[in-house]
Amino acid sequence: HRRFDYRPKTDPYCQARYTFCPTGSAIPVMKEEDVIEVYRLQAPVWEFKYGDLLGHLKIMHDAVGFKSSLTGKNYTMEWYELFQLGNCTFPHLRPGMDAPFWCNQGAACFYEGIDDTHWKENGTLVLVTTISGTMFNEMAKWVKYDNETGIYYETWTVQASPDKHSVVWFDSYECSKFILRTYQKLADLGAVFKKIQTNYTSIILFSGEPIYLGNETSIFGPLGNKTLAAAIRDFYYPFKPHRTVREFFVDLLKIIDRVILNGQFYLFYNLEYWFLPMKFPYLKIIYEEVPLPIGSKTSIGV
Repeated sequence: HRRFDYRPKTDPYCQARYTFCPTGSAIPVMKEEDVIEVYRLQAPVWEFKYGDLLGHLKIMHDAVGFKSSLTGKNYTMEWYELFQLGNCTFPHLRPGMDAPFWCNQGAACFYEGIDDTHWKENGTLVLVTTISGTMFNEMAKWVKYDNETGIYYETWTVQASPDKHSVVWFDSYECSKFILRTYQKLADLGAVFKKIQTNYTSIILFSGEPIYLGNETSIFGPLGNKTLAAAIRDFYYPFKPHRTVREFFVDLLKIIDRVILNGQFYLFYNLEYWFLPMKFPYLKIIYEEVPLPIGSKTSIGV
């Protein structure tokens, strides 16, 4: 996943149904001698609206919690879409614009407090390590860098087969990947993690070797490939928001025909388009273990 030099301003066209990080605050500077508990937080996606519904499908959202022993204050840190998952996964086809229009930025959100009920009721709230104030402050600097340079949400992992050691063509870039990066940074700073099982959700597309198609300018620009541009727009059209149940099922049949019967998928990744020759089992949601990291330093001051 490519890193960028800066985060672009979002277009006013991109609107969120739910405000991004509504109670967000700056990450505080902790006293060096502070001892801070670090918690693994996980709950079903959209738990606040649908309860445990998506938890049954193991579609989970991840976050990390902190508790300062000096102040007693709790904090939550997570990374998610600025404009909800649908906008990050599929573009808008706007009238008068040839190229699909993406609202696919993601970002870190930090706020005071841990909503115990939200994480415990259908998910996980468990202590994974303890760090010093110094380590927390170093992590905060890294979060700023990570947030300013890793700016686009990517829903899909794309790999060659369901085999555990299969080739991964594209890796996702979503909430769980941010948490895994955060844990690794803490481990590198000296955090020693407990030996507990930690699982994460991945949504995987299965494809033969991807074919590079080009970027927005080379495909949709004045000298672009009009046939390819039309094919990409046609592919994304059925994924639009639906106003009626009938419209949804008509478009669902089109998606099944295109992706499964004809084995076609167009992926937008790092601002470039790729063609995926899809193959069985086409799509799978997995909830697999990723062990907590082992650091490269000895923990100091905890």
